[in-house]
Amino acid sequence: MSQKETPTTKKLTDFKLLCFDCYGTLIDWETGIYNALEPLLQRTPESRAWSKKQALETFCLVEAAIQEKDPALRYTDVLAETYKELAKDNFGYHPSQNEADIFAASTARWYPLPDTVDALAELSKHYKLLVLSNTDRVIFDQSRRLLEHGFTFDEALLAEDLGHYKPDLRNFEDMLKVAKNKFGIEKDEVLVTAQSLFHDHVPANKLGLASAWIARRDAFIGHAGPEAKYDWKFDSMGDMAATVKAGASQ
Repeated sequence: MSQKETPTTKKLTDFKLLCFDCYGTLIDWETGIYNALEPLLQRTPESRAWSKKQALETFCLVEAAIQEKDPALRYTDVLAETYKELAKDNFGYHPSQNEADIFAASTARWYPLPDTVDALAELSKHYKLLVLSNTDRVIFDQSRRLLEHGFTFDEALLAEDLGHYKPDLRNFEDMLKVAKNKFGIEKDEVLVTAQSLFHDHVPANKLGLASAWIARRDAFIGHAGPEAKYDWKFDSMGDMAATVKAGASQ
């Protein structure tokens, strides 16, 4: 996927609500996924030859296909099914349900990226913070306990509740309804803030939403698909928070 920064006359401080992706943007799910895949990847010479990039990109493609096929499937079950299909289709291995469930339970070891917690605490001084995530309540509650230090999210909209997964446009349309009805915030006051071009920026582009790309340098997931545009680019959440803080003080 290619990406392109688009010129804008707006300032970051013109927005009132940040719509966050959680996993990949706030939580280091790539390390968690890869570590949990490690036993599978060590099974055969073929699997041992896979790079981290190949493993994560393949995981993302398999997961997205499952989510599109069965959008009502709870994310914990999506993870288990992704593990089984990845193993079967790529290595001819048929994991047991217990193995797949162990992989899905590894979300308990998905930890915040180093800059996340302090950045969110700073951003909460300037915006409403809303999470729009492809997950379920059990997994997000685990992550929430790790993230909410010095602030609380104003809202969390999860695939389990919405009944469909990003990049489905309905997720973002539902988010805009909540922004308007709960907070009185209009579409042009919402800034989509995310690492994944595929899951977040492409649908934001389609709906005419402004977006900030958190371009984490070592990220592999979320780059497949059509060209994505964004209005701001930051290397980390910390960089974004520092920019907002500086702009607010002017």
